[in-house]
Amino acid sequence: MTSRSWSSSSGSRAARRAPTLAFVDEELRSLTERLRQESGDTAAFRHLAAAEDPDELAEVLTAPGQPLWARELAAVRLGAAGDRRSFEALVLLLNHRDPQRCAAAAYALARLGDPRTARAAAALATNELRVAYALHPVRLLTRLRAPESVPALITTLQRRLRPHDPYRRVALACVEGLGALGDPRARPVLTEALAHPALAEAAVRALAVLPARG
Repeated sequence: MTSRSWSSSSGSRAARRAPTLAFVDEELRSLTERLRQESGDTAAFRHLAAAEDPDELAEVLTAPGQPLWARELAAVRLGAAGDRRSFEALVLLLNHRDPQRCAAAAYALARLGDPRTARAAAALATNELRVAYALHPVRLLTRLRAPESVPALITTLQRRLRPHDPYRRVALACVEGLGALGDPRARPVLTEALAHPALAEAAVRALAVLPARG
């Protein structure tokens, strides 16, 4: 899609909604710079990065033939502004093979406030076929502190405690997340994690903050 077609939406809508898209923090600045390089700093990129109309960004998510950088930029900007039209695109990015895209999606989903987010993150975290990409779903579940968070982290950690499991970063994120959530249901799996040298120190810290047994 050309810069001209991206700018076809109503100027009055843009003026009305611009304050939400005007928000910029370090995460968004980092994302913008990464995608600037990925896109080759084209005119199309500069137009999309400066777009102030949510409808214009949402069109990028559904229009055919859009490059991945454009979809990511549109989805993250919309998500950070609380626009739920970004939800499906962000969930796809949350489980992407590129960790930077996963991290950007997790950031936007945490700001989005969509009630579907925790359920989607739990499904991704516990999907054994995609466990190599579960790190950011696990971290997002910790940040959300949703009802789905503790059960999903317990399930994922239990599977990572199998002998010779290669996904130690995912396991460590689960241990740290369960400690941050402080739910006593995590005590058995955290106790089991003590036997794993790569997890033992974090498991000790996590167990120390759990409520005392009644």
